[in-house]
Amino acid sequence: MIIRKVELETVCGITSRLPDSPYPEFAFAGKSNVGKSSLINALMNRKSLARTSAQPGKTQTINFYNINDAFYYVDLPGYGYAKVPVEQKVKWGNMIERYLQTSPMLKCVFLLIDIRHEPSANDKVMYDWIREKGYTPVIIATKADKLKRSQMQKHVKMVREGLQIGENGMVILFSSVTKQGREEIWELIEQMAGLKEEEINLEMDLQPL
Repeated sequence: MIIRKVELETVCGITSRLPDSPYPEFAFAGKSNVGKSSLINALMNRKSLARTSAQPGKTQTINFYNINDAFYYVDLPGYGYAKVPVEQKVKWGNMIERYLQTSPMLKCVFLLIDIRHEPSANDKVMYDWIREKGYTPVIIATKADKLKRSQMQKHVKMVREGLQIGENGMVILFSSVTKQGREEIWELIEQMAGLKEEEINLEMDLQPL
């Protein structure tokens, strides 16, 4: 996919009105420090438009990125960071729930899981929660470059069993370092967005990252 336009178009806080999107939306959820901003930057073919931070819990809003005037990447607040006050976590949860329940243009929720570890209790709650809202999450197993090739299948199995998603559930291995999995995610988004044949270009954008 060639990324011709990227724009942070809307930022929604706890009391903000969600936008009336004219394009399909693809949301990204995951616990704090799972590599969500790095993934979104890689998918936008930009270095740092989505803010990355060594301090988890920084994303406190729902951020809508307009991609090519064709669809949106929607960055949801990270969850599970212990130092965030409980009342703040509740507010973020309510904000995410409101978005999942009311957005008519949401096509898919990508749930990010750190491939190195078993899914946490918060990961399991989020997975079940997304399913309860009527969506089938696509699992993106991040930080794949941290494992040896021989360890991959074992850890994918660990993620599947931890979330109880079965063999038919989609798990995409991703690395922000090597960009493994980026084209696979792009192709899936293009398919679900229903882009016309002439609008699809699967060549790698060779602009430096």
